Amino acid sequence: MKLSTRAATTEPFHALAFGQQAAALEAQGHHVVRLSIGEPDVGAPPDVLAAMRDVMDGRPLPYTPALGLPQLRAAIAADYRARHGVEVDPARVAVTSGASAALLLVLAATVDPGDDVLLADPSYPCNRQLVSTFGGRALTLPTGPDQRYQLSVGALRDAWTDRTSAVMVASPSNPTGTSVPAAELAAICAEAARRDAWRIVDEIYLDLADPAPDGTAARTVLTADPDAVVVGSFSKFFGMTGWRLGWAVLPAELVAPVERLAQNYFIAASTPVQHAALACFTPASLALCEERRVEFTRRRRLVLDGLADLGLPVPVEPDGAFYVYVDVSGTGLDAWEFCARALAGHHVALTPGRDFSDATAATHVRLSYAASAAELTEGLRRIGALLAEVGAGSP
Repeated sequence: MKLSTRAATTEPFHALAFGQQAAALEAQGHHVVRLSIGEPDVGAPPDVLAAMRDVMDGRPLPYTPALGLPQLRAAIAADYRARHGVEVDPARVAVTSGASAALLLVLAATVDPGDDVLLADPSYPCNRQLVSTFGGRALTLPTGPDQRYQLSVGALRDAWTDRTSAVMVASPSNPTGTSVPAAELAAICAEAARRDAWRIVDEIYLDLADPAPDGTAARTVLTADPDAVVVGSFSKFFGMTGWRLGWAVLPAELVAPVERLAQNYFIAASTPVQHAALACFTPASLALCEERRVEFTRRRRLVLDGLADLGLPVPVEPDGAFYVYVDVSGTGLDAWEFCARALAGHHVALTPGRDFSDATAATHVRLSYAASAAELTEGLRRIGALLAEVGAGSP
């Protein structure tokens, strides 16, 4: 029996592979500092946990509509209005089994075999795999520190092909934690719209982005491009990674196609999780999650200062999410060997750049500061021990 070409050629997600190795070490009794996975060390807000307990009281939990519980779609739309000043019709909100399912549905609805989709290098690896799944070609555009590792409208124009059907942007980005400046993102969207291409914007980490200098919340792309496709998630800001719940805000013309695809691919997202997620939007939950965002900025500073003391450069300081993209080229190790030795010899888990990039695959490592301050401090100490072992970094 044969495997599909897709199954045989899909690259593993190396962050998860290093996580599995970390779990094996922990099973042997070792304390592993896990800085490889973008998973907050805090769980869902108490209101959400209470709502989940309430809904699991033995009542029937039938399927919701394919696009989600109407009350939850309305709550997501209301949150855009309250916190981002954008009017979103709840009919345009699709609730999905995690943001990954939202990305899959959006790409299933917009990509045909032979289509080109433009993305930044570095970027989230699963996006490239999803584009390929539907026969598209993921064209990754190398970026550098001067571009904050993000697409620019100039790079977009230079890379455009006659088969380009969509542009995918993540702001803030995984793995770099950097955002596209608002004016540049608006220009990217305007250029793609002028060429009749979809604008697919991953805003999974938007609510973990730094506020503007005037203190207002980071702006959604919908303020500049109401017809952009936006992907969001309950995983990061709300600390609900294992709950597997996300959403997409769709232009009107995509709602019916995505609904049909959702009916066939997933039927619906988890009913009890959708009911519980309504409690994300209570004043108490939102206030707690904002406190956590501020805590992540403190952890970021701890990590940036610690890496600087170790002599490991971070070419661009992040302004959101909970990642730093570290240049390890001065250590004498490539990124894969650096991560392998850090895990095997010092029990600290990191993610090599191979997951995210061709251009920086061998030179950069992603460190997640979603762990506690104590774990981050210990992780930095262990990285320092690795650097001493290989004779690299600061004295």
